[in-house]
Amino acid sequence: MTPALTQARRSLLFALPLLFASTALAQSQHLAIDPAASEVKMTLKTNHDIVNGTFHVESGNFDFTPTSIAGGIAVAAGTGNTGNGSRDKKMNKDILQVEKYTTVTFAPKSFTGTIAPTGDSTLQVTGVLTLLGNPHELTLPMLVHIDGPICTAKTHFTIPYVAWGLKDPSFMMWKAEKTVDIDLTLVGHLGS
Repeated sequence: MTPALTQARRSLLFALPLLFASTALAQSQHLAIDPAASEVKMTLKTNHDIVNGTFHVESGNFDFTPTSIAGGIAVAAGTGNTGNGSRDKKMNKDILQVEKYTTVTFAPKSFTGTIAPTGDSTLQVTGVLTLLGNPHELTLPMLVHIDGPICTAKTHFTIPYVAWGLKDPSFMMWKAEKTVDIDLTLVGHLGS
């Protein structure tokens, strides 16, 4: 065997474990959500104005492979802020019932699409949103952006809150739509 061939075999034997290790890491990822960098925005249309508000992400972790996803996020229900104290108090007490239901959660069950190792990916994530203790299956369109260890996931969806059993906030001449739009941005750190 020539010295060049022997050196090539040694290089290949050294490189194979590194190749398999990087492939294994790409197969399974953990995403730890940064609550301070993440946000939930809500928009409720009424016959008088548009009510905009925010909620705080409490926690979130996801484990995913190219074909599966598990984990979830929790949003602190009592952190709703629309800029109107009396409206927020009514929302917390009468509509979200935060003394009994402290969090709103989403737990993914599956997704379609491909997660690119870097840059943008478009996915359809199916999971269960639990609101007032009641589970509701949803499929969310999600734009995922990976830049090194930082992952950002964004989605926009509509919740038919009245149909789901939440109290209608309409009163007298002030009428609210029966759906609320949600814009969710999750920012987290990838690891294995």
